Amino acid sequence: METIKVGIAGTGFSAMAHVEALRRLPFVEVWGICASSAQKSKEFADKMNIPMAYDSIESLVQDPDIQAVHNCTPNVLHFEINQKVLQAGKHLLSEKPLALNSSQSAILDELAKQSNVVSGVCFNYRHYPMVSQIREMLQTGKQGRINLVYGGYFQDWLLYNTDYSWRLDPEKNGPSRAMADIGSHWCDTVQYMLNKKIVKVFADLKTVHPIRKKPKNSASTFTNCKDGEREDVPVVTEDYGSVLVHFEDGIQGVFTVSQVAAGRKNRLHFEVATDTSSLAWDQEQPNKLWIGKRGQANEELSKDPDLLMPESALLAHYPGGHQEGWPDGLKNLFHDFYMKISNPNYNSTFATLSDGHRIMRLVEAILRSHQNKKWVMLD
Repeated sequence: METIKVGIAGTGFSAMAHVEALRRLPFVEVWGICASSAQKSKEFADKMNIPMAYDSIESLVQDPDIQAVHNCTPNVLHFEINQKVLQAGKHLLSEKPLALNSSQSAILDELAKQSNVVSGVCFNYRHYPMVSQIREMLQTGKQGRINLVYGGYFQDWLLYNTDYSWRLDPEKNGPSRAMADIGSHWCDTVQYMLNKKIVKVFADLKTVHPIRKKPKNSASTFTNCKDGEREDVPVVTEDYGSVLVHFEDGIQGVFTVSQVAAGRKNRLHFEVATDTSSLAWDQEQPNKLWIGKRGQANEELSKDPDLLMPESALLAHYPGGHQEGWPDGLKNLFHDFYMKISNPNYNSTFATLSDGHRIMRLVEAILRSHQNKKWVMLD
């Protein structure tokens, strides 16, 4: 298989994770990096042993050696960079969200449909073996009717009013925070697992800290600055929220997200209640699938390629008892994406730009529901 050369836009947490995961694919080479300045690009390239450091996104996308671009920049830059990548005819894998609003994401979706490149969004949780296992189990029809789906996504990195990040600034992150940042992951994962779209929402959101104490020196995501001078800044985006949801075919559900849940670091979880069983998964214990029963003992299925259904077994790369987690799900996403580039007939499962655009519309529907205190439909 011919080696595909990749450029990375950004140098933060996501960029580092992308570089490490890409280097686990033998037919992909991380060829270049582009940061907010030429100096920062050079420093990151030297640190990570990346051949090329670019002084602008234009230089990166115009390099004929670069075939694909990963957009790992802050949200406010997503639309501009994604548009430039697509217009340059490069394959695109963007961190979510695609843009700051659905008007922008609609433009990107249309550009992607008109182009001959492969493009996707980094909704990585659909690429865990046990998520795929539930999807396959439901597809058999043996579980019967799906009655209810519930769960949530909980973190604690913004628990204190002294916690601050650029993600709290709506001009940089968009009008929604908890729902857009982590609720979007829950929605994408569950829609993929059920193979059903969310078509109706009723939301209740809350900002726990309407005033936060921002360090006068900048702070990165998932870090906190305990020392130094601070200033009071207003916060208008939500810290947590709950949403009633209706899926296609009459399936109902509810989920809660929070970035102020003490002790919860990255707990995306869900449970599907069917006529015959309940199927539950927790991202912080990703190698286990709990199967609840009424008239017999409950079961726990462990991640083992010899025990999983065919498509799910392909996502488990080590024998039973050898734990796989977040970095492996990201690797599975990238493998899926680059297999599609290498073979247009490959049956990929990654989120497309159309999927990403619908998630943008879903988040906006959740905001409208909260503001108007009523159900909002998605067509």
